[in-house]
Amino acid sequence: MSKTVFLAGASGVLGIPLSKLLVNAGYTVYGTTRSQEKAKKLEALGVKPVIVDAFDPEGLEKAMVEIKPEIVLHQLTDLPDGLKAEEMEAALVRNARMRDEGTRNLVRAAEKAGVKKMVAQSIGFVYAPSDKAHTEESPLLDFNEPAYGETAKAVHSLEQQVLNGRFIGIVLRNGWFYGNDSGIAEPVDFAPTLHVDAAAQAVLLAMDCETDEVFNVADEDLRLDTSKFRQAFPTWKADFRL
Repeated sequence: MSKTVFLAGASGVLGIPLSKLLVNAGYTVYGTTRSQEKAKKLEALGVKPVIVDAFDPEGLEKAMVEIKPEIVLHQLTDLPDGLKAEEMEAALVRNARMRDEGTRNLVRAAEKAGVKKMVAQSIGFVYAPSDKAHTEESPLLDFNEPAYGETAKAVHSLEQQVLNGRFIGIVLRNGWFYGNDSGIAEPVDFAPTLHVDAAAQAVLLAMDCETDEVFNVADEDLRLDTSKFRQAFPTWKADFRL
């Protein structure tokens, strides 16, 4: 398999540690960012920066077709640094658009470029309420739920687009990120959690998957069944640290 990957969202909370892992593993990494300043940071990590906006379908397609990666890693989000509480209401709207429209543009560009596989970041804490551990088959939150229904709807859109693209689609439903620059130092109790470094390692492992799949990925938690991922990738450890 080609050692060239296209990392969309390379300068994000998960993108940075994932970039380090990929470069250390010998991949040629093309990483997207919207910022010239962040592009310099990526370059210092050994990543080839691609300055493009996910909402610019022509620019995204042009970049992808020129690079011709075999694998695309979808780590696009639009959240405030440190998850500032006063900015989160507006950020949820922007992030929902990113999951829907941004994913559509990324999938279209990947198909035009002949990409063979896409691994996408999703979330494992918008399931419908249940007194049992959520599996990958559990229903998502009602889309009309006033607080997080739009988020669940956008998550569904992202996942369906990735799983139905003309490539192998792998979706990782991550726990709530903590550690590094996530804005949260330690695990929280209101949702299943996942250290950012462990999330990066999970992406690296999932790149070897050869079938369309959805995986829950998180710390051990009675609310979320992560056995499918742990069985598929037994070397993964949730307490992994770079």
